[in-house]
Amino acid sequence: MPKIIGRSLTEHREQVRNRVFQALRNQLYERGFDAITLAGVAAEAELGRTAMYNHFPDKESLLVAFVEEEANRYVRRLDEAVAAVDDPVDKLATFVRLQLTVVAEYHLPPGSTLASALAPDTYRRVAAHADPITNQLREILLDGMRAGRLPPEDPDVLIPMITSALASRHIVEVPPDQLEHAIATAVRFVLRAVGAKEKPGKTGI
Repeated sequence: MPKIIGRSLTEHREQVRNRVFQALRNQLYERGFDAITLAGVAAEAELGRTAMYNHFPDKESLLVAFVEEEANRYVRRLDEAVAAVDDPVDKLATFVRLQLTVVAEYHLPPGSTLASALAPDTYRRVAAHADPITNQLREILLDGMRAGRLPPEDPDVLIPMITSALASRHIVEVPPDQLEHAIATAVRFVLRAVGAKEKPGKTGI
């Protein structure tokens, strides 16, 4: 009988997944998805191949589970950060800052993109995790418009423009001591682009 990690079967499963995801994360950013094998991930996670297949029957299911876990963690992080501020323009600044911080933290894996690595139905399932992030941005923009802090514009036009701008790695591919400055510059750019207005009694956004 396989050794149980942790104090219960539930804790065992969680710890196994964490170890597998960490191993996958390392290998994704070192070699790319195409070069990864379940056996290789299992070896780095110090997990038997049979146990690995019990959790993830194939490489695609492993990648989907990993992306879902990463997306859910980020959505929670984003919700907490945005909820910590009241002003809608400050919320937008927080959104932009966190998006770029995450881009800087997670290097894109070499090799195939998700779109080419996964079957169409599976990719749509993974891509659906972007919906909470898009909805968060939509609510921030609408709140800003209702509060008179942003000019009335179609959010369906603004959202892809903002997300496209923030998807560029060039913004954060700078020396570590310049990262904060680069992100602050990008925040100011987005606020100007959407026409954010100064707070009453303030001399700057």
